[in-house]
Amino acid sequence: MSHETMSQHSTAADDSADRRLDPRLAAKARELAAQGTVLLRNDGVLPLAPHSRVAVFGRTAKNWLAVGYGSGGDVNPPYITNLTDALRESDAVDVDEELASAYDRFSEEQPADPGTVWGKWPTHYPELELTDEQISSAADRNDLAILVIGRAAGEDRDAELAAGSYYLTEQEESLLACVTKAFDRTVVVVDAGNVMDLSWAERYDISALLIAWAGGMESGSALAEVLTGAREPGGRLTASIARRYEDAPTAEHFGDPDVTNYVEDVFVGYRYYETFAPEAAQFHFGEGLGYTSFTLGLGEFGSDATRARIEVTAKNTGERDGDTVVQAYLETPDGKLSQPSRRLAAFSRTGRVAAGESAAVSLEVDLRDFASYDDSGVTGHRSAYVLEPGTYRLHVGQSVKDTEVAGDIEVGELLVVREVEEASSIQKGCGFDRMILTRGDDGRATVGYEKAPEEQRDLARRILERLPEVFPEPEAGSAPSFDDVRAGKVSLEEFVATVGTEDLITLAYGDTTMDSPLGVRGNAGALGGVTESLRARGVAPAITTDGPSGLRISAFASLLPCGTALASTWNPEGVCELAALHAEEMLAKGSDILLSPGMNIQRDPLCGRNFEYFSEDPLLTGLMGAAVVNGVQSKGVAACPKHYAANNQEHNRIYSDSRVSERALREIYVRGFQIMIEESKPRTIMTSYNKINGVWGHYSYDLVETILRGEFGFDGLVVTDWWMRMADDPHFPALRDSAYRVRGGIDVLMPGSEEHGGDTCDTGVRDSLDVEEGLTLGELQRTALHVLRFILEVDPQGHATSAEKGRRNVM
Repeated sequence: MSHETMSQHSTAADDSADRRLDPRLAAKARELAAQGTVLLRNDGVLPLAPHSRVAVFGRTAKNWLAVGYGSGGDVNPPYITNLTDALRESDAVDVDEELASAYDRFSEEQPADPGTVWGKWPTHYPELELTDEQISSAADRNDLAILVIGRAAGEDRDAELAAGSYYLTEQEESLLACVTKAFDRTVVVVDAGNVMDLSWAERYDISALLIAWAGGMESGSALAEVLTGAREPGGRLTASIARRYEDAPTAEHFGDPDVTNYVEDVFVGYRYYETFAPEAAQFHFGEGLGYTSFTLGLGEFGSDATRARIEVTAKNTGERDGDTVVQAYLETPDGKLSQPSRRLAAFSRTGRVAAGESAAVSLEVDLRDFASYDDSGVTGHRSAYVLEPGTYRLHVGQSVKDTEVAGDIEVGELLVVREVEEASSIQKGCGFDRMILTRGDDGRATVGYEKAPEEQRDLARRILERLPEVFPEPEAGSAPSFDDVRAGKVSLEEFVATVGTEDLITLAYGDTTMDSPLGVRGNAGALGGVTESLRARGVAPAITTDGPSGLRISAFASLLPCGTALASTWNPEGVCELAALHAEEMLAKGSDILLSPGMNIQRDPLCGRNFEYFSEDPLLTGLMGAAVVNGVQSKGVAACPKHYAANNQEHNRIYSDSRVSERALREIYVRGFQIMIEESKPRTIMTSYNKINGVWGHYSYDLVETILRGEFGFDGLVVTDWWMRMADDPHFPALRDSAYRVRGGIDVLMPGSEEHGGDTCDTGVRDSLDVEEGLTLGELQRTALHVLRFILEVDPQGHATSAEKGRRNVM
């Protein structure tokens, strides 16, 4: 959701409201927050020795950043644990009270206030000024220092290449310099939602460095348990961290308010670094330490024409129990299509292994899942996924940099895996030069460029040839109830055929506003049975709520680890368990549709909403997304993955055009959605605010009908992100606004109103009916079918929490 006047407190809970939460959900959140903590450096100082005397520096240790700002974080938890108090309460270490009390007073006198203006969130908070004498005295009293640096992330605001955002402030730099000089051992914790510059870690004498991703209400306690050794720091990086921002492949192509050319093409994140510039990555994809060590023994490598099974033995060679993540990467042979040198192909978390013991891990890879899309015809098979001939080599290790060869699969001749059709390609006249792999005389990979292909298809013809048929006319006077559909007395199609035009139009819109009176206070909106006439026929309204880190309603709810924290666990099973418990909270508090998970790729480290997303890799993104969806939907409610697609920056996101080759779009930016759909079958999906190759996501026929439904097999409900940009259909002059949207296959405008905060729907659908080349009855029935199938499957209960019976604003 996006509007300047919206506040982080717009869904505040009454202080007298019920604060009770499910302790099982809180415990699971704490477990995963700890497991998602990434330990990047450790000279042996961690875990802390029992009753170590610890001086805790940095106001964030007290004013803990538990989540990012915006719709993905505006949750009302009854509490948020912080590191300082959690260490105090642990009795595992002795916290320096003189220093801690100084920070307590500072936090009371100068509270960390996020403000009330949407999209203007602070990225950091001023630090307590300490004298050199205070720091040196603390060093005399204590065994070591823990220094916490905090960075807030937020929706509708990208990070900036400025002090206090991507870079350290002068205060922070000074504090680091003074503390590391005064103390023999310093542990630095970065509490953040997004990646920040870590080059300073090379300049100072740091004993240990951890990233504690925004981990929800239990994250302060989770980190305290990690530091004291009660839990392992189990996290592995889900995105590379460059030594300098300028070394990132997207550095020169991010943040433009109007157009972003995805010049790096398929060389996103580690795919770029491992291919062209491995030294440019300070910390690598998949990297992370535990409190013990593992060696991997490669066993049997079995393969057939395209599939491989790799047997691995992970032996705990350390002195503590622990676990690790076994990762397999695919190396693809050079061919006519440029290929990154590594792609994540499979992974598995071992589970807890006792010191000196071993765990057996099996990894399965099918090369067909990693076929490359030919968008230019260079292989002779345009608009097809192909495997070019050559040696496909699988590497296994504990990060992308720590691998050994497990085995090869030989592909003797070009294999066409799947033929599809051009979709959502670059518009004519909008092409750009994209990155490709070239090799010098010495065989070394170097960056080259070629012109990205532009569109060739006739989209208007495609749409007209595929207009849905009108359902057969019902018998005169037929008016079955929706209960008849539930009872199997009539089919859903037969019911839709009896729905009148006004109700068909209604089903294409939400209940116009957020905080619909049909549901729990503070909800994101309602869809389905939003009028008395539809409810009279038995169609219930379904209630939506944000979001990825907890229920955003006007009540107390659990605040959960952010998407990056969850993905850093590399533990889909654990994430699924968390999501299932979260679904029980949805049922208890009146939510039918959770607007989650965030599925966009972490293309650039400055994207303000990266904390909601999982990774720079589509496989990890897809499997983590599927874990959330499977968990939520196991309880009968629905998850709504978002934002489809290529929503990779927040700056001017409602107008920015993501221009991306069809190959990169398919292999990187919608591939995670495809995996998630195949593995979990979500009931709803949300489109994005931005344009994709000149077409807003909420109008894109190719993204929704051609790819999502036609290729991925999605048969659920598609909704817009909240509000959309009104526009004329460039192919069909009789269509505008929601008529353009419905023809594109996007079923419901949410929350429903034409303007932000308005109470009326646009008239695009109504005005296009019975007009030459206007919207057809079959298209409206298609939308109704999707909405009502969803209502049938989910059987919404969220509206039962409301005493309201009427709709606030009737169309």
